[in-house]
Amino acid sequence: MIQTLFGSLDEEQKPSFLDRMKEAVTRTRENLAERIDDVVSIGKEIDRDTLDDLEATLLSADLGTTTTHEVLEKLREKADRKQIKDVSELKRLLKEELLTILTTADSKPVRKVEGPEVILVVGVNGTGKTTTIGKLAGVLRGQGKTVLMAAADTFRAAAIDQLEIWGQRTGTEVIKTKPGGDPSAVLYDALQSAQTRKTDYVIVDTAGRLHTKTNLMSELEKMTRTAQRIIPGAPHETLLVMDATTGQNGLQQARLFTQSAGVTGIVLTKLDGTAKGGVVVAISRELGVPVRYVGVGEKAGDLLPFDPREFVESLFA
Repeated sequence: MIQTLFGSLDEEQKPSFLDRMKEAVTRTRENLAERIDDVVSIGKEIDRDTLDDLEATLLSADLGTTTTHEVLEKLREKADRKQIKDVSELKRLLKEELLTILTTADSKPVRKVEGPEVILVVGVNGTGKTTTIGKLAGVLRGQGKTVLMAAADTFRAAAIDQLEIWGQRTGTEVIKTKPGGDPSAVLYDALQSAQTRKTDYVIVDTAGRLHTKTNLMSELEKMTRTAQRIIPGAPHETLLVMDATTGQNGLQQARLFTQSAGVTGIVLTKLDGTAKGGVVVAISRELGVPVRYVGVGEKAGDLLPFDPREFVESLFA
């Protein structure tokens, strides 16, 4: 399993994950925590009517209808038993419910990978997929790992060029072919090279595709078969890159994508550009897939390994 980036050198000088996450979700926090204070006035009894007023606040943060209704129903049960004394207690219980959802989605046991760990990255164009791959290579290189990137999005010459730029920035070799070449052939060459060199990670870019594009989904299945022939158990992680600013619209697309592509984790980009960061919780609840990383800016170091507890804290801090 991929390790976290922080907790290494210059611990005191680097902002903590919580500090960076608090900055990234500023708009969401203002939209959520502060509006809770507006809904629950000082001295007001917290009952079912109060929690009904809270529904619009949770929906505006993009928790989604399903997640919002489930969370509120559990809070209503506590309110009926007079277990919510004030707004601080309400926020504490709300944090508990959100954290339970996020940690339940990430219950997969860590498995030991023999040989190169293969990370297949999928998603539609425009989500920041290729940029995310470059940043992820930087994360892993920062941990002292050896990394190869496979430019298997051969349908877009720009994607190959973009990955090469990230390769230069992060000191990571890129295995490629000419535009229009066979993506599975690129993957084959990358995995063979990684085995020979005993590389720790191979990160594979794939063509931006919709789940409805049958030919591209078939190509993805072919790439998976190719990987498994060379390295049993590969790909070890299939990451779906999503744009946080698309909210529930992106979630519906991701739901169908997850069913067809065997997604094991989500990378949520542009989290700093939305007031709807609650979509992180909706993803975990409705897709049953954990968020692995979040993008909080354009720089190489702006891809953060996701920490459910500190994310929830940042929404209320």
